[in-house]
Amino acid sequence: MDTPALEVVDLVKRYGATTAVTGLSFTARRGAVTALLGPNGAGKTSTIEICEGFRRADDGRVRVLGMDPVTDATALKPRVGVMPQSGGVPTGARAAEWLRLMASFHASPIEPDLLLDRLGLTSAGRTPFRRLSGGQQQRLSLACAVIGRPEIVFLDEPTAGLDPQARMATWDLVSALRTAGVAVILTTHHMEEAERLADHVVIIDHGAVVVDGTPEELTGGRRDVRFSTGAPIDSEALRAALPEGGSVSTVTTGDRHEHTVTPDDPDALGPEFLATVTAWCASAGVLAEDLRVRRRTLEDVFLETTGRELRD
Repeated sequence: MDTPALEVVDLVKRYGATTAVTGLSFTARRGAVTALLGPNGAGKTSTIEICEGFRRADDGRVRVLGMDPVTDATALKPRVGVMPQSGGVPTGARAAEWLRLMASFHASPIEPDLLLDRLGLTSAGRTPFRRLSGGQQQRLSLACAVIGRPEIVFLDEPTAGLDPQARMATWDLVSALRTAGVAVILTTHHMEEAERLADHVVIIDHGAVVVDGTPEELTGGRRDVRFSTGAPIDSEALRAALPEGGSVSTVTTGDRHEHTVTPDDPDALGPEFLATVTAWCASAGVLAEDLRVRRRTLEDVFLETTGRELRD
């Protein structure tokens, strides 16, 4: 089916004098994971809550499975899964009983015991929600979101607080949802998670899309040379020494300086480029610690497009 699972066109949301979302547009395909990324205050939560039908847009158009999430809410609810980060389960509800109750609301649910086993919750089935660990609560919320075999599911920070084993189990479940043709809308601050799972990445800031594409398109397959020093270096002198041109950036944390040297031509990072960097360091009396060639990551793209300053 060619119709997008989610279509957001020129979305605007205001809170008094503050405009949280300013003409935002993107689409999400069926059978694909779309990661919506952005720093705190970028407009992610408002956008997702509008898509879920919990808030009304001030302008623009949102279609979920071809329908309006507010006016068509009754028809959409059985077809949409929502995983809130806060859990949304009564504190006294026992995990297995609650999941079975959620299953009873759907025509063709996933077998609750199978889902409990897949997410490592079988032993906690009789435990009240308030006594579950934070990671167990997260996994139960995820189970509730997918129990009804939704056609589109919204996952908000699905692996927050999880240990590595539980994170891997969650990633496997998300991949299985994609394979089953489900549209997964993922919000996360974990860039490795987004890069591993997402077919399409949308980075937003100040309520608008700043860049989008596949992880490969955004990272460009680029590599760079990185090293750290205990004292500042003459970045301009290093840049001038690079063959075929390039850039030098530095991030300082305390008394450590992390330098990134990137060629203008992605294909130029070969032995000659690396040798130039190390020869310059030697001639300048710079001790290059932890020198390595590293592939550009989605986190690099995120910081380049949204900035490195802390957000409230």
